[in-house]
Amino acid sequence: MGTMDFKTDPSAVTINLLLIVRPEEAASKEKGQREGHKGGSRGAGLEDYGNGNSNSQPPQRTDLKGWRVSREPWEQTKPITSVSDKGTQVTVEIHPEDSSSRKPIRIHSLEKGSQRLPSLRGHDNKGFQGTEAPQSPGPKDLHAYPWDKASFKSLPVDLQQFQKLDAYALKVNVKSSVEDLVKALLKQARTDLEKVRAIWMWICHHIEYDVVGYHNKSQRLNEAKDVLQTGKSVCEGYAGLFEQMCSIAGVQCKKVSGHSKGHGYKIGQTFTEKSDHAWNAVYIEGRWHLLDSTWGTGFVDDSVTKFTYRYNEFYFLTHPALFINTHFPDNSNWQLLKPTLTLKEFESSMLYNSSFYSLGLLASHPETPIIQTVNGKASVSVDCRSNTLFMFELKGTDKHGLMTLKKHGMKLDIYPQETGRHNLKIFAKPSKAETSERAYDCVLEYVVECESVDKATCLPKDLHQPVGPSWLSERQGFLRPSHREPIIHTNDGRCSLTFTLGKDISVLTSLHADGSSPAEDLSRQHVMQILRGNQIELKVHLPHAGNFVMKIYSKKRSDPGSYDYVFNYLITCLNTEVKWPAFPQRYSKWMEDYEILEPLSGLLPANRNVQFKLKMHGIAKVLVQAEDTYPLTHNKGCWEGTCNTSGCREVSVMVHENANHSFYSYVLKYKVETQ
Repeated sequence: MGTMDFKTDPSAVTINLLLIVRPEEAASKEKGQREGHKGGSRGAGLEDYGNGNSNSQPPQRTDLKGWRVSREPWEQTKPITSVSDKGTQVTVEIHPEDSSSRKPIRIHSLEKGSQRLPSLRGHDNKGFQGTEAPQSPGPKDLHAYPWDKASFKSLPVDLQQFQKLDAYALKVNVKSSVEDLVKALLKQARTDLEKVRAIWMWICHHIEYDVVGYHNKSQRLNEAKDVLQTGKSVCEGYAGLFEQMCSIAGVQCKKVSGHSKGHGYKIGQTFTEKSDHAWNAVYIEGRWHLLDSTWGTGFVDDSVTKFTYRYNEFYFLTHPALFINTHFPDNSNWQLLKPTLTLKEFESSMLYNSSFYSLGLLASHPETPIIQTVNGKASVSVDCRSNTLFMFELKGTDKHGLMTLKKHGMKLDIYPQETGRHNLKIFAKPSKAETSERAYDCVLEYVVECESVDKATCLPKDLHQPVGPSWLSERQGFLRPSHREPIIHTNDGRCSLTFTLGKDISVLTSLHADGSSPAEDLSRQHVMQILRGNQIELKVHLPHAGNFVMKIYSKKRSDPGSYDYVFNYLITCLNTEVKWPAFPQRYSKWMEDYEILEPLSGLLPANRNVQFKLKMHGIAKVLVQAEDTYPLTHNKGCWEGTCNTSGCREVSVMVHENANHSFYSYVLKYKVETQ
């Protein structure tokens, strides 16, 4: 090294430095000494003690004697690095002369084209420069806090700002070499975050899962250059290619191996064999972040015979508190969590897949995947940010449960009709997709263990999920329901429901028994509608004890089309003495805002005087026709009078709409008891 002349400056400070250079042999010997100390590894890899339990604390540096040393402020400065054309890197660390910790120069030999390239930092005028050994996760990487529900990411990411970069990365079509591909991607990527994003997008859209290699290990191609050429690989190849591309781009990246709750995972299974999955950790903006490009690419079918591209943003820089739901690294440091989970805790924890979070779901109860029934019943609930549509399947059907939609979630009570273990799946989709073709995504799975069956709660086959009023029925114009719960219990077989209706809504109802549905004309006779302004009352008189489904339909009054189903209630009555007759039959001239005050029963006693009181408006005359004809008189908005039922089998009510017209219209018909 030549001498350098400095201009004399009265304000200059003289610093004496000691430069120590050691040959490679001495450096490697000392490296061996340091690695002999438990927990003393530094740089390329995280230490595993070999007993299945990884070191949960980040490895610390050791001095030459093996003592642990803390990182002093001067160690934060980067060493001077030079690279020769032959690929030998010399790292020179400069310390004050009186420093007690004199550390050696490390000399690394880098073979060109090596698969284990350390990450590159910075660029020379050709675009590539030397390396700095990848560091292990430190205290700042360990997330001691849970997911704050503000973002899925471990780093603030504005996906809008990536639109141009993403579009560019998708169009890059370079397969001559991994280096050429990275060079092409870096034309539009400047920061480490942008580089990782470009690599992520390219891999997720250009490499497909190798279903043949999955089944036949001998045909798997995991080398980065082979993955690039064939465009196929399993997780090992995805993670390896990602690591090498980051290395070339100058971003620290590690391939992480471990267990995953991916394809073939069964609830409650244990992970006893060696790890079955690989993903990556990248060092961006001063800390480590996790991603899984295999899962970001798409999915396979149940038999792993077909791969489908379906980009999944969720697995890019996923928050560690969410990533641990499905990924358990062999070395617990790579959980980036504090405290870390044990394998047993991972095995017994609830599986929350990406759909759960991307649909805005926040939590589920219970939080254990195996649940037991109590007296034949088990309950599950889900919390979410916004209105969401749900479905469920218990052993492939939704007939043995009661699901209600809440403003911020869902509640489900299930009643298995057989003892044993049953699979329960819960599906969801956004509320705005209500009328769209979008399919429901499976968001949760439970195993329900049933020891006894609740035979008393046998739900009617006509019951539709969800049950009861909700934001969904409100959206369709049924506001302020008097009964917000899905089940209405009645002891005397009668109940009354009220709603405020939205504008221009016409309502239709039907009642269905739990054995077999009554004929439609009969079912409607056990529910009477009364409209008062924008308030509607539904009077229900059950024909007998049991479980009933009351379905509610609606349409726009101005629309001549048919009625659409809106929602339903479960109405139960245990009183076997109950036997209400039908309401009187209403004809088309009976208007929605007419009201029967008496008699409500459609079956009149024989040989009796029966009092009539009807609310009707805009009518000139009202007649009750039995054996004789009895006119009703108008009094304060009501038509009143008495009729005798002797000598007749039915009684009709007729109206004369205009005093100038000679014809009458039938509006009601009653039956008379036989003697």
